[in-house]
Order: sequence, then structure tokens, then C-alpha cells
Amino acid sequence: MGLRQSLGLFMPPITRGIGITVTDFTTAVAVQNLAWGLLQPLAGAWAARLGYRPLLLAGAALYAAALLLLASAQGLLAVVLGAGVMVGAALACTGSALTLSVATRVVPPASRSLVLGIVSAAGSLGAMVAAPLGQSLSAGFGWRWGVLGFAVLALCMLPAAWVAGRADKVPLPAPAAGSADKASALQAVRQALGTLPFVVMSLAYFVCGMQLVFITTHLPTYLDLCGMDPMLSAQALGVIGGFNVLGSLFFGWAGGRWNKQMLLGCMYVVRSFVLAGYFITAPTPTSTLVFAGMMGFLWLGVAPLVSGSVAEMFGLRWQAMIQGVAFFSHQMGSFAGAFGGGVLFDWLGNYELAWRVGVGLGLAAGIVQIVVAVSGWGQAPPAARVDRGPLPADRGALGARA
Repeated sequence: MGLRQSLGLFMPPITRGIGITVTDFTTAVAVQNLAWGLLQPLAGAWAARLGYRPLLLAGAALYAAALLLLASAQGLLAVVLGAGVMVGAALACTGSALTLSVATRVVPPASRSLVLGIVSAAGSLGAMVAAPLGQSLSAGFGWRWGVLGFAVLALCMLPAAWVAGRADKVPLPAPAAGSADKASALQAVRQALGTLPFVVMSLAYFVCGMQLVFITTHLPTYLDLCGMDPMLSAQALGVIGGFNVLGSLFFGWAGGRWNKQMLLGCMYVVRSFVLAGYFITAPTPTSTLVFAGMMGFLWLGVAPLVSGSVAEMFGLRWQAMIQGVAFFSHQMGSFAGAFGGGVLFDWLGNYELAWRVGVGLGLAAGIVQIVVAVSGWGQAPPAARVDRGPLPADRGALGARA
């Protein structure tokens, strides 16, 4: 995850180096998020049937291959294919939906929310390493070496993927009455789409993706336009990663104690105010790092709350797939943040309208999320949110199949 969050560092040197526009590069990032979102529900369904290990290993290998292609790019096609399609497909197999599902599978319900926060925090540690490494290699040897450094880091996911695959041997809890665990894949998706809190959470997730990818993709260019040192972009992304560790741990802990839907709504509202406070004035190194710290704290703390909510509402068997459906909405927002931000920049020559749209939609999403959480409209029946003991041993590592 840290690699993806740091790819925006390469936008200024790549656009200058191979003669493409900001819109061209952001199109690749938008395609990446679109591919990730489209493939995530399928990857979740495949994980339920084939196991986590094959998908995680394939995703890690594909990630490294995608970055090697990007490092050798001579034109737009290689950028869109490498940074776009291939990285997006790799993320569907290695990203938060699958890794958080692995964590959910192997820990008891009482500690689940905190553990999900810890796993989310691990992705932030990757950004703390990837961003400074990529910027240093790019500044010293050229952007191609920076991308190659990312490819080496991607290969480090292979042993981690092998170990995480041990979750395939852990039996699922017995299906609760009314949960999606007893349904087929299609029935589980229909049940999710008919549950109001899930639909609202997914729509708000769209705005989450739009805000975050707008920042990771366009902040380096924005700071470059303002005459800031290029290293400041890497420092800001590193600070986001560092504070994201704290935020993920906090919201993972908080999700085990308070209403997850309410916490999500509050995060979107506060994040929007932070975004407005930064862009309303001219940036300075200090204001940029303060902004990065505040946004970092509110960054991936969303992930354990969404993952925990899905597990509570629908059970564990199809969790990765249902979470993938919500994540598809997130990725449509990511597409809008990356591509839309680039189009507005090329049209207006600045980011004024782009950040205002992000703030307005963020406030609206947060308020609606809070209203639904407070009202209790459409809540799943309690029986559907209870994990019961493990399956009998003869049911197998992946449980009964519908």
C-alpha cells in the first residue's frame, strides 16, 4: 500500500521526461483505481473459493512486473499499462480488502477491530519507507531508478504473502442466522446492496477515495507549482504514513468501543475541514507538514472501520467480496480524484475548484453517514452480526461452500 500512495512523487519527472501531460499521468492513476475497484469483488470471491495464498502471491509478482514496465516506459501506453492496469490488478490481490480479511479470519471477535487497525497501520509504514527512498533515488539517479527501487520493495511482499496464506487453514465460524455466510456469492451481494447502512457506507467511501487519491496524486504537482522543494512532497507523504500508523491504531481501537458508522462520518467531516484549511492559504513547508500529519491521522483509519462493519453485518465467508463491493465505490471516487483533478488542473491551471469539490462532498458524505448511524435505519438484525464458535474440523479450512 505504501508503494501506491507514493506513486504521485514520480508525476513531475515522468511528465517532463517522456513528454506526457499531467492529465495523461493522472489518467493512468485513474485507470489503476478503476481496475482495482472492478477486480476487487472478484478477487474476494476467488479468495473464498481458492484461498488467500495464491492470490496474494500472484498479486505481489504482478506488482513487481508492473513497476518494471513503468521504469522502462517511453510513452503513455506503458505508463497506463504499468502504473494503471497492472498495478490496479495487483492491488486487488494484495490490498486492504484481502489483507484485512486475512486478519479478520485469524483473530477472535473481541480483538478484531484493534488488529484490523494494526494491519492498516502496516501499510502506512510502507509509505514511510517508500516515499523517501523513491524521492532520493529519483533525485540522485533519475526517476527510473526510483521506480526500480519500488519494484524491489514489491518483491519483498512475496514471503509475506506466503506466510499470510496460512489463514487458509483457519476454519470459519459457524454461520449466524441471517448472515451472508450461508448464501451464494450472488445472494450475498444482493443482501449487502439491500442493507441501507452498507449502501450509505459505500457511497461515503466514494468520497473517501476521491479525497485521498486527489492528495497523493496531485499534492506533489501542487507543491511544485508553488515553488516548494521537491523533497517536501516526499516528506509530506512520509509524514502522512507516520501519522497514519497512529490513526489506524486509534480508530481500530475506537471501532471496538463505539459505533463504527458514527466514527466514519466524523472522520469524513473533520478530514474535509483539514483539507479546506490547508488549501485556502498559500502553502509553506510548516503548513504542509502539519496538514500531512492531520490528514495522515485520518487516512487509513477508515479501513478497519469499514472492514469491521462488513464482518459484523454479513459474516466472514464473503467478507472480502462484500468489502470489495464497497471498495469498488471507493475506487470510483479514486478515479474521480485522480482524473478529475488532472482535468480541472489542465482546464483552469490551478486546483481551486478541485479542492472545493472535495471539501463539499466530504462534508455531505460525513453528515449523511452520521445521520444513518444515529437513526439506526436499516440496521442488520443482531443475529446476523454475531460470530459463533468454529466450524467442525471436517468442514475444511474454507468452510461450507454454497
